[in-house]
Amino acid sequence: MSRANAECTSVRADTILGVARSLTHPLYQRFESFEPSFRRAIPLLVGFFIVILGAGALVQTSALRDDALLDAASDLETLSALIARDLEGGSRAGQAPGAVLASLAARHLSDQGRVVYVSGADGRLMASEPSIGETPRSLVDFLGPSQPLTVFGDRAGVMRIALPGGQEVLATVRNLAAPLGQVAVLQPVSRALSLWRERSTSLGILFSAAGLVLAVTTLAFLLQSKRASAADQDCDCVRERIDTALNRGHCGLWDWDLARGRIYWSDSMYALLGYDRAGEYMSFGEVTGFIHHEDVDLYAVADAISRGEANYLDQEFRVRAASGEWIWLKARAELVIDRRTRSRHLVGIVVDISEQRRMAERTATADARLRDAVEAISEAFVLWDGDNRLVLCNAKYQQLHQLPGDLLVPGTGHAEIMAASIQPQIDREPVRSQRGSASYEARLSDGRWLQINGRRTKDGGSVSVGTDITKLKQQEERLTQSEHQLLMHVTDLKASRQKLEAQAQQLADLAERYLEQKAAAESANRAKSEFLANMSHELRTPLNAIIGFSEIMENGLFGPLGDKYTDYVKDIRSSGGYLLGIIDDILDMSRIESGKMRLERSEVAIGPVLEEAVAKVRPEMERKQLVFSLEGPLDTRLEADPHALYQILGNILDNAAKFTPEGGRVAVRTRLVPGAINIFIEDTGIGIPKEKLERVGRPFEQVEGDLVRSYKGSGLGLAIARSLAEMHGGSLRLRSAMGAGTIVMIHLPLDGGAGRVMQQAA
Repeated sequence: MSRANAECTSVRADTILGVARSLTHPLYQRFESFEPSFRRAIPLLVGFFIVILGAGALVQTSALRDDALLDAASDLETLSALIARDLEGGSRAGQAPGAVLASLAARHLSDQGRVVYVSGADGRLMASEPSIGETPRSLVDFLGPSQPLTVFGDRAGVMRIALPGGQEVLATVRNLAAPLGQVAVLQPVSRALSLWRERSTSLGILFSAAGLVLAVTTLAFLLQSKRASAADQDCDCVRERIDTALNRGHCGLWDWDLARGRIYWSDSMYALLGYDRAGEYMSFGEVTGFIHHEDVDLYAVADAISRGEANYLDQEFRVRAASGEWIWLKARAELVIDRRTRSRHLVGIVVDISEQRRMAERTATADARLRDAVEAISEAFVLWDGDNRLVLCNAKYQQLHQLPGDLLVPGTGHAEIMAASIQPQIDREPVRSQRGSASYEARLSDGRWLQINGRRTKDGGSVSVGTDITKLKQQEERLTQSEHQLLMHVTDLKASRQKLEAQAQQLADLAERYLEQKAAAESANRAKSEFLANMSHELRTPLNAIIGFSEIMENGLFGPLGDKYTDYVKDIRSSGGYLLGIIDDILDMSRIESGKMRLERSEVAIGPVLEEAVAKVRPEMERKQLVFSLEGPLDTRLEADPHALYQILGNILDNAAKFTPEGGRVAVRTRLVPGAINIFIEDTGIGIPKEKLERVGRPFEQVEGDLVRSYKGSGLGLAIARSLAEMHGGSLRLRSAMGAGTIVMIHLPLDGGAGRVMQQAA
């Protein structure tokens, strides 16, 4: 992600809102990275250059000064030799020294400020130029006593000395032949350096001008750099603000270079679609791959613009986002000619209109639902806008005013519709007006009544609803008639009130007696259960003795009894066993009803218990030659009371064998279901009438009629089986048809009803 952000930042640095900079050469881009350092180094380099330039100017000026002094000394030495030669020649020719000097002054002395002194052999001054006349002063008086020139003469050469008056001069002295003594040639240092000063001034002006130009150029560069930096910052600020505005507005900027076939997307466009920027521009084919082919054909748009048929783009289309979702966009662009390259660009903005699309669809759906709802109501409905033009009405309104369908177009004026409508004869009742609303009742010529409610809308329009209140009016008339009858019945009601109060007292007495009798019945039922339990215990003791003695006699333990007595003993034993079974059933039923029955659950397999129950009734099935079948898994284990499970299966199988005629069929099937086992016991017996199904299974309940006389039993077997199954958290269901047989389904949970107990506790 950081790499993508870095690439995006790099791309944004090279472009400003999609307009590429003119210099994209790699060297320029490398120079651009060093530009801040150059901005700081160039002023320093210019300052250093100016310092070097000034130092060079000073060195050159000093060298020129030395050269000027050397040139002046050389000229002065040459001139002294020339003057000495002319003076000696003039002396031999008898010419005065002053005349010789006068002839030389015009050519070599006057324009350089040079002074010549000639002394005699005695040292006194003889002539000078410029002339000062004869004077008793000597040459030493003019040159100063400390100078060595008058002593050494030619050997001293040209020296820089200070005259007694303080003036510095270049001076040289030459010895002359007698009667002449010495000649001294002097030139002021200031006059010798006059040309150097002129050249130094020119050179200083030149160097100063160059430094000034460099300083001004450097200042202009600094100002321009600062301005360029400020312009870049302003451009970056503008770009950030535009990008922020585009991002917040769910917009994107497009710049389509038609000639090069490439398109620039702003960062907000990438953010809008969820893509990462991979480069500065996108190819025409890449952008076309994102756009839904049914919405817009960019090739056709480019072709139309190239032929001059269009110079703008204003279309809505779908673009595939990074998530695969299609986003609706609205593009508005205009053809722009680049001022630098003269290339054509289609530049514009793209706005996300997905939400507007969804809102428009929801609005259209809501409008359709509103029209359907308005059409479905039973009242006449009409809606007018603020300019009193039709907005919406239903068929009831059209039928009421008998208007043609082509006239009821939204935007039709109220006056036009009223002029074409057939107004019914209306008898108006007083209007009930409220603020912004009006309501009144009107009776039509055909006898119907309408309640018309009108209300002003917030936009200045109005809505009217006409409700048919004919039935309400008819009911009002009937109520008025009934009011008179009601007054007549009031008297009868007052008389009946006293009678009702007396009946209410009687009902209260009867309710109290019912509660007393109910308590007595419950007490009697408990007494019955206790009596049956006690009686069962009392009867079992002698019955056990009778059965035991009858078994001893039947087995001939103390000797044979004879065939007749053996049959009697068998009957006694059979009747005693049957009676004991009935007593056991009565005792179990009483224990169940009194809540004293307790189950001793353990993990037990269904197979052995089922085989034991089948073994109990197998003699009866063999006697009747019944066909028996057993299907389903027998190794299923469940939490149950083994004796209670045996009693449930034994009672149901006993009934199946008892009520199935000879040659019939008894089948047992086991089926595992989620968390439980279902045991189906089917027989082809006589069946149970449909009206008796709900009663069978109650204590002491038997199928009435011939069955009571044909089959023996207490009628408790099925009731005990049902109660024991429910105590295990299961159930027992019956399905039977007369003459077809009976199916009993025993549903037992594998956990013995523990889950049910936990749910009840929760």
